[in-house]
This record gives sequence, C-alpha cells and structure tokens, in this order.
Amino acid sequence: MSHFSTIKVQIKSGEILNDVLQELGYAVECNAEIRGYKGKTITADYVIRRSNHYDIGFRQNGETYEIVADFWGVNLDRQQFVNSIVQKYAHKTLLATVQEQGFNLEEQETLTDGTVRVVVGRWM
Repeated sequence: MSHFSTIKVQIKSGEILNDVLQELGYAVECNAEIRGYKGKTITADYVIRRSNHYDIGFRQNGETYEIVADFWGVNLDRQQFVNSIVQKYAHKTLLATVQEQGFNLEEQETLTDGTVRVVVGRWM
C-alpha cells in the first residue's frame, strides 16, 4: 500500500519553483524518483532528498504543480513547509511580473508577522 499523498498548490512555473527551493536551502534534483514507505518510489519533476529516505517531490499536474510525499515519514511541519514555498513563490512571481510590466521595485520589507510588503513604481 502506497503512503504517498499530494498537496495541490498554485504554482505554475517550474523554473521559479526550482529557484525558490534552492533559495530556501534545498538541494534539488530534476526528473528523479522520490522515496517513501518500504522503498516505494514515484517520479517527480523536482525532488528534495531527505536523509531519512522520505523525499519530497513536486510534479506537474496540468497547468500547476503538486507536492508529493509520504508525509508520514517526512517528519517536518507540513503547513509551515508549504507556506514558506508558496509565499516565496508568490513573491518571486510578483517581482518577475512587475519587471515585465516596466515597474521598478521601490521598497520592500518583511513585517514581524512574516508578511512581505512591496512598493513598486513606474516613471511616466
């Protein structure tokens, strides 16, 4: 019986996802198998190796990515892990969109609650 489960997230760009994972300090393998309970494996587009042999993967499902892992054995705070990735992904996507549309980053700060405040501007 497989113990792998998935978490759907609103992540569309694999390139930005890969950047986010690396910025968060994870070594990322592309197009590899994730390991779970009793050596079971599943292929994923991006894989974070874990020393306890319960890896975390990200695989494309349609236009978005999903997180795949045997969370029983991963041994981390699932919600905190997902939140950190989604927040950093949203921030990087925002900055890329701002730049594409001709805006400049004027100011950026992280508030005490972890919220990132961004001010952008454009000369007309």
